[in-house]
Amino acid sequence: MSKLRVVVWNEGQQEKSDAAVKRIYPDGIHDVIVKALNLHDGIDATAATLDEPEHGLPAHRLDQTDVLIWWGHQAHDAIDDAIVDRIYRRVLAGMGLIVLHSAHFSKIFKRLMGTSCDLKWREANDKEIIWVTAPGHTIVQGIDDHFVLEREEMYGEHFDIPEPDETILISWFSGGEVFRSGVTYRRGMGRVFYFRPGHETYPTYHNPTVQKIIANAVHWAKPTATTVARYGHQKSGPAA
Repeated sequence: MSKLRVVVWNEGQQEKSDAAVKRIYPDGIHDVIVKALNLHDGIDATAATLDEPEHGLPAHRLDQTDVLIWWGHQAHDAIDDAIVDRIYRRVLAGMGLIVLHSAHFSKIFKRLMGTSCDLKWREANDKEIIWVTAPGHTIVQGIDDHFVLEREEMYGEHFDIPEPDETILISWFSGGEVFRSGVTYRRGMGRVFYFRPGHETYPTYHNPTVQKIIANAVHWAKPTATTVARYGHQKSGPAA
């Protein structure tokens, strides 16, 4: 059985210039996620970063990617629009997309959502309790009904996204705010999962539960289409 081909994309910028980030993710957030995913027999994960040619996402690589994972923060506007178009077409054709934390402001997520994707936020070492709202869903298989992150960045409602197909996780923060922290969408033949935790100055991606949810989401988001969609003018219908 072939492995799922996963590309973990990260800007790869802050760990170069921010000592606090470098202490937690010396080789980048992407490195931690890739290593965690590659512990699973059914996943073959590799990384791509902003400074690579074509941001590490040339057409031939995307064409062979089953699931793309995206983390971004400070360089959303630096992403070439041609690469965004390329990712968008691949999602519509069936590639899975997992959008992490501050990538809610990424060009690709905003294009797929068609909204501002804005929200409230606060960096203040907030305690976060993340509750499962869809027990039995593939993305939360093996997860308790909640888990706790002792320190995280607060994201609060209203989150300006379309009504999700499914809300899998919601968060409560020590300031009293709540947030839809795990939501799914289908766009064309592709599946999209947004997962909130993951501020760069906290060790969130070292957390085993967070790692498990991302791995589960890879299996949920994998391409499922078994037929090719046909569009445009048709000369005649199927034979009677």
